[in-house]
Amino acid sequence: MQEWKEHEIDSQFANSDEFWLYLYTPMCGTCQVASKMIMVVDELLPNVTIGKSDLNYLPGKAIEWEIESVPCLMHVKDGKATKKYYAFHSVPYLLEILSKD
Repeated sequence: MQEWKEHEIDSQFANSDEFWLYLYTPMCGTCQVASKMIMVVDELLPNVTIGKSDLNYLPGKAIEWEIESVPCLMHVKDGKATKKYYAFHSVPYLLEILSKD
């Protein structure tokens, strides 16, 4: 899973039909656990595009996307944020979410 800067996220919005964006902050303990789960999911679903970004560097996007907290897993389809998940219960739970959307 690659770390995306703001211009890379903008490019994904413009050029991809569908992708997932994992938003975190480095000092967030829950984000540390969620990051490990997302990395496992990324390995198990190689055909799903998942990027990650430190929300500290995206203050304007956080407002635009109405991010309530971190960690946040955001689904983007056809250039629009369609769903946001804040509770990362388990790897099987995340696999189910990413497989059905």
